[in-house]
Amino acid sequence: MCAYVLVAEDEPRQAELIGRFLARENHSFLLVDDGRKALDEIRGRRPDLLVLDLMLPGVDGWDVCRAVRSEDADLPVLVISARAEADDKLLGFDLGADDYLAKPYDPRELMARVRALLRRSGTTGTPARRALRVGELELEPMRHEVRVAGRLVACTPAEFRILAVLAAEPGRVFSRAQLLEDAYGLDGFITERTIDVHVRNLRRKIEADPAAPAYLLTVYGIGYKISDGSGRGR
Repeated sequence: MCAYVLVAEDEPRQAELIGRFLARENHSFLLVDDGRKALDEIRGRRPDLLVLDLMLPGVDGWDVCRAVRSEDADLPVLVISARAEADDKLLGFDLGADDYLAKPYDPRELMARVRALLRRSGTTGTPARRALRVGELELEPMRHEVRVAGRLVACTPAEFRILAVLAAEPGRVFSRAQLLEDAYGLDGFITERTIDVHVRNLRRKIEADPAAPAYLLTVYGIGYKISDGSGRGR
């Protein structure tokens, strides 16, 4: 299935290269060179994927990511940036990015990540259909909805995938490596440390007290598990 990809990149050669590779895989795309244009396009014609450079003129990529996540939790966001430090990557994930690729990069790797994000978001492939319920936590994969005690919770695609893996087997302990493999497959490119960032963001959204979680529990030295909400952990 072809997708519509919005590319926010102010370096003309980089933007042209990305567009050329997207065209090879029969995706439609739009190239914009500043953050304000990107936000206007997203609000006017929602893309299936946003490829976002952080160092944009006007409204920079950080602010674009913040704005996107405040308005559209489901839109997959692939950040590309010359800022390759671990703290920059983690901040990108903390703001809601689903993947982060440092410049310079191999365009073939970029396209592999594009394919992975589109597949995980359900734009390509067949998404999971079974509704999941753990205590008062409910997941509806077909509608990409999460509810806690009936309250709708906005989750990014990456957060939803991790939560779905855990909720499919309540009580089972998953290592960070298992979550990477089960939620993202062999074409996942994020690191184990990034799982912790997603878990922290999920706790802010689904827990009454993120410091004493009732659902998303840490099993020290191993990883994470989902509980029915009746207990407390860390």
